Amino acid sequence: MTFDIKNKTVLITGANRGIGKAILEEAITRGASKVYAAVRDIDSAAPLVEKHGDRVVPIRIDVDDAASIKSAAEEASDVDVVVNNAGVMKFANAISDDAIEALQFEMNVNVYGLMRMAQAFAPTLKSNRGGAFVQLNSVASVKTFSDFATYCASKAASYAITQGLRDSLRDQGTHVLSVHPGPIQTDMGDAAGFGDSAGSPVDVAKAIFDGIANGNFHAWPDEVAQQIGSAYQSFAENVVEADMQESLA
Repeated sequence: MTFDIKNKTVLITGANRGIGKAILEEAITRGASKVYAAVRDIDSAAPLVEKHGDRVVPIRIDVDDAASIKSAAEEASDVDVVVNNAGVMKFANAISDDAIEALQFEMNVNVYGLMRMAQAFAPTLKSNRGGAFVQLNSVASVKTFSDFATYCASKAASYAITQGLRDSLRDQGTHVLSVHPGPIQTDMGDAAGFGDSAGSPVDVAKAIFDGIANGNFHAWPDEVAQQIGSAYQSFAENVVEADMQESLA
């Protein structure tokens, strides 16, 4: 399935900064007619409205709050593309004293938040001829780094859910895209110590809309991601993206 976002309506969680803001800017550049800037604090989207006018519509979503997501899905009934960008990262290895608490926090946002978004917006996308659902995963979905092992675990889980969504939403005509950035220059990236060698959020935004346009399932936006994606490609094509019949055997 391929999809052109020109004259379409896009919703982006965490749209007020970092990767989310870059995605919003790219959507506007590519001709989206409206972009819902989904943020926890509506006032934080004011600079985006000031810059782009009524093409940007702030809407409250906290992916930790199912009621806010349900309300937003009712309000944004015209949405064609949902980009679930919001996420969190703790710095805990598997034997840290706070590892379990860190993982619980990350799972609630990175995995359960994804599921809340998909459950709320899948019917909306179906009613609008399918559209696309995009999930920001990570290279950490397929490779664990010990210093933030709990984050990697949450992203591996979100990637598993994204694979399930690809199959579950296919029949309603919704294209699902799993995006796997490496280290990116964001506030989160700075906190992780990625430094100036990290990739640009703009690269992630471009990869998302290129991936939607080309009907891809995986997107590997930056140099580090592309190296990992290249090594992972055979498994991705022959196992993850293959149409396999589920068996109880």
